[in-house]
Amino acid sequence: MHVHETYDYAVIRVVPRVEREEFVNVGVILSCERARFLEARIEVDPVRLRALDPAIDLALVGRHLAAIPAICRGGEAAAPIGLLPPRARFHWLTARRSAIIQTSPVHMGRCGGDLAATLEHLMERMVRVPKPASPA
Repeated sequence: MHVHETYDYAVIRVVPRVEREEFVNVGVILSCERARFLEARIEVDPVRLRALDPAIDLALVGRHLAAIPAICRGGEAAAPIGLLPPRARFHWLTARRSAIIQTSPVHMGRCGGDLAATLEHLMERMVRVPKPASPA
């Protein structure tokens, strides 16, 4: 029998100048409570970020973004938030903020059970720049 999983996800955004509300999608957080799955993937495109703010501190942004997968993994290294249950960590990560690192609203989906493949699919669809079609 094919197992279907229901999951929640949010897109991670970098908003270089919060007052302008322009952003670049840089990652995805995916949570499946039943499977106890909480994972984030992040891929930063410095060229796209610098297009919005040429003076952006990419090292600082990178340090802030690195905290997200650490919080997803949990444990003392991400304390005190890392000590919360996975679902509570997901809600903390996706809470609305007016900061340089934000998330989209939470969306729900269903997949055939391979949550890692679903996360990769969401990265391809929501974060990575589509490759141009080759001429016929």
